[in-house]
Amino acid sequence: MKLPTDAESLVKLFGMSNQLLQNDLDAIEKRYAVDLGRDVRSKGDADQVYYPQFDADVRAEAARMARHYEIFYCLEKTIRTFISDTLEAAEGPSWWQSARVPPQLKTNVQDRVQKELDAGVTPRSVETIDYTTFGELGELIRSNWDIFGGVFTSQPAVTKVMSNLNTLRGPIAHCSPLAADEVTRLQLSVRDWFRLME
Repeated sequence: MKLPTDAESLVKLFGMSNQLLQNDLDAIEKRYAVDLGRDVRSKGDADQVYYPQFDADVRAEAARMARHYEIFYCLEKTIRTFISDTLEAAEGPSWWQSARVPPQLKTNVQDRVQKELDAGVTPRSVETIDYTTFGELGELIRSNWDIFGGVFTSQPAVTKVMSNLNTLRGPIAHCSPLAADEVTRLQLSVRDWFRLME
């Protein structure tokens, strides 16, 4: 059935407006390097086949936990960069080879690097510090307190906050939900970390 001319014009105008809007949104995504989630075709067809098969409660829990993972990911990356930059400023670019890094820590990291190489997977990083555990990051700070003591006011406070964060990291890293109190504890511990450096 043919639409009347004025309705046909409205449909064409709607289509053209939509295309102009799409072009403007494309430009915004490119300019600000953001993904507005408009292209559902690029979201991984395999995920769309299998993801709906997971229980709805598990998917909802994963969505709630994603934010906590994101916060901890940012925090851990920030702490790694801070430690690396501080040690590099003190010892130079080859600080990892210096006596600043405890021998057992170097051995642990080398074992992890070798394990990934033997598994044939893509290395996680070219930075050696990225192979340390969160607990080992605290050890690096404590064993170099002569440097980090100028940044932090109290070694026991750093140890306590790092210990709290390490405990909170467990459920996040091992796909267990955080209780409401632990969500609050995570928020406070992140604030505590930044307050230690004030």
